[in-house]
Amino acid sequence: MDLSALREEYTRNGLTRKALDQDPFKQFEKWFQQACQAELPEPNAMSLATVSAQGEPSIRTVLLKYFDEKGFVFFTNYESRKAQQIAENPQVALLFLWLPLERQVKIQGTATKISTAESLSYFTTRPRGSQLGAWCSAQSSVITSRQLLEMKFEEIKNKFQQGEIPLPSFWGGYRITPRRFEFWQGRPNRLHDRFSYTSGDDRTWEIHRLAP
Repeated sequence: MDLSALREEYTRNGLTRKALDQDPFKQFEKWFQQACQAELPEPNAMSLATVSAQGEPSIRTVLLKYFDEKGFVFFTNYESRKAQQIAENPQVALLFLWLPLERQVKIQGTATKISTAESLSYFTTRPRGSQLGAWCSAQSSVITSRQLLEMKFEEIKNKFQQGEIPLPSFWGGYRITPRRFEFWQGRPNRLHDRFSYTSGDDRTWEIHRLAP
């Protein structure tokens, strides 16, 4: 299949050094709020890239649940493939793609588990079905049929029929602590605006324009 004719010209906005906030977290928050205001579907969806100890890369989409000046937090099964690779190599990358705004944000950093108390605080806010789902899925493991998965869900549902559902010991959050950001704005003729933020030893950020 020849896809060479698929081409989109980016003409919405430009990005200048003057328009950037000195703090990349504040710049991200500004763009994230604009993505929400534009009513994009799941603006908190982000691609998470991990690499195993053998150098094998893997990528998937997860949902950002909150962020602050300490980093970006998502939740998962601690026995999943992504968790195993993070244990072997905590260096990861994130990508937010907001195509209707002709924007991307790339983040590189280090993943660490958050505290059990912090995971529990979020877990209690999840819908009951999502809480049950965390218990019944051995994420990334091979299963023989969907029927078995649904049977496991009903088993867990009956087990926790009364009262609150406890936090699974194998489920929780990771915080990505960034060391590098890149903000990408599409421009005509593929002459895109790209700016990188790189963390210094004193936690200041150096900002550079990059060639497209």
